[in-house]
Amino acid sequence: MSIVDYSVEYPSTELQGFYGWTDTLRGIQYGPGSVSTALPKFFKLLGVSKALVLTGKSLYEKANVVKKVEGCLKAIDGYGATFHQIAQHSPIAGIREASKVFTDAGCDVIVSVGGGSPVDAAKAILYYLQQERGGETMPQIAIPTTLSAAEYSIGAGYTDDSGKKVAVSSQKLAPAAIILDAELTLATPENLWLSTGIRALDHCVMGLSALADLFKYLPESKADSTSVEIRQKLQIASWMSLWPLKLEKYSALGLSHSLGHKLGAAYSIPHGITSCLTLAPVVELMAEIGTEQDKEYLAKALFYLRKPSTGTVEGDVLALSASIKQLVADLGLSTTLTDYNVPRDDIPTIARNTLGTETHPVFPKVVKLLEGLY
Repeated sequence: MSIVDYSVEYPSTELQGFYGWTDTLRGIQYGPGSVSTALPKFFKLLGVSKALVLTGKSLYEKANVVKKVEGCLKAIDGYGATFHQIAQHSPIAGIREASKVFTDAGCDVIVSVGGGSPVDAAKAILYYLQQERGGETMPQIAIPTTLSAAEYSIGAGYTDDSGKKVAVSSQKLAPAAIILDAELTLATPENLWLSTGIRALDHCVMGLSALADLFKYLPESKADSTSVEIRQKLQIASWMSLWPLKLEKYSALGLSHSLGHKLGAAYSIPHGITSCLTLAPVVELMAEIGTEQDKEYLAKALFYLRKPSTGTVEGDVLALSASIKQLVADLGLSTTLTDYNVPRDDIPTIARNTLGTETHPVFPKVVKLLEGLY
């Protein structure tokens, strides 16, 4: 299915849409231990010389992942500086500070290390530097340590000075290179790793190819958190869940993602957890409000999961919703809006911001969905 903007009415998208490979992507290197060979390869391929390593405080202080990346860069005389104050949802203050460090160190590439926040922060930094300097947008090499798949899109979501989640986008913002090294994910906290796997599931419910692998390997990764082989399979499944897309317009992937965008930054809910909250209820809602084409598409998921049909399309969609809800529970990721102190009085505002208007025909149903998350 195509990317949809829920503030605008669109026809069913199974027979129409747009796909293109991102303009910037030169390669994806994957495999345990691949970072040590991939960084020199991509530096040469991209013609860059000095990198800003961009990451978050927790990953920088609690693991040797960033030190390993810095060491690889120093070995090729490509290290410029490290900025490790990118917080959850990429606040604009950190973006401004990192931009200054990038400039002062004379860098010409960002190597982002971590989850969606440093990847998106890197895009925003490069976007504003291009606006300021002109010329070509400088490249990013993304080294993800979660399964959120931010590295495959052209948009950068970040939090502005008022605490609102906003975005910039450009065809030149998708990373130029991506390194999927499962060894670097071993230090990722379990809840973050597994919940961002549900985020990837949120992607591929709208594109079914990776669905079965996520259902299979997320529980296996919980059971054996040190298995690099399983983590590598999950990184590839995350990649397959959201191929690098040359979108005509950057927007959220469906209603679950749109709700996640409005909940995440405003109430400090991690990206992966928002999908744990919203994906199953949204799929359940689609059994009621989806077009016949949309419902048939979702119902196909049971085939990928090797589950029998219930005998009706609506029943199959509800069965998919129940399977997702059970997976979230099995991973120990069930939660509520109460756990994140989201005021019930905010529900109409969240629904309106998600849909664009209170006059949207599904507004009352989205309000009811949100009420069910407490």
